[in-house]
Amino acid sequence: ETQTFIELLCSPSLVGKLQLQLISFLAAVSILLSITAFLGNSLILVALHKESSLHPPSKLLYRCLATTDLLVGLVSQPLWAIYLLSLVHEHWSLCRYARDAGFFTVNLLCSMSLCTMTTISVDRVLALILGLRYRQTVNLRRTFITVAYMWILCLAATLCLIFDYRITIWYSLIEIG
Repeated sequence: ETQTFIELLCSPSLVGKLQLQLISFLAAVSILLSITAFLGNSLILVALHKESSLHPPSKLLYRCLATTDLLVGLVSQPLWAIYLLSLVHEHWSLCRYARDAGFFTVNLLCSMSLCTMTTISVDRVLALILGLRYRQTVNLRRTFITVAYMWILCLAATLCLIFDYRITIWYSLIEIG
């Protein structure tokens, strides 16, 4: 009987007896990183709220980046820990749900984080190139439209997971490249 790679990710043949300690350790590290990501990005959002000298479009981009990273710590990393712990405790149905939900959220949030970092880089280049015209060209409305477009694009690419995961993998490779 042949199994696909996706089915193999939640099966007893994946987990050997010696690997149980390593998997438990990785789950603990994931929970620790989840807590630090949540606390760190919460502090960044509070600092951005209090900061008034930043240009509002740049501030929106930094908030978007902190929010996506906060959501990784709040959603994706705990799902990864649940997936790992379900492997250890052999809860195969929970394993499949955690694997699928985790893969979906990781793709969405990490894609959005990469798009936001790219947009921040473009914003900084525009500030250097445009000089005094930067504040007139880069405004809050255009930046908000760009962020909304990025969310829609990342969500659409991630929804392709439902139909064919290869589309999402190619999209991810193109985006990273």
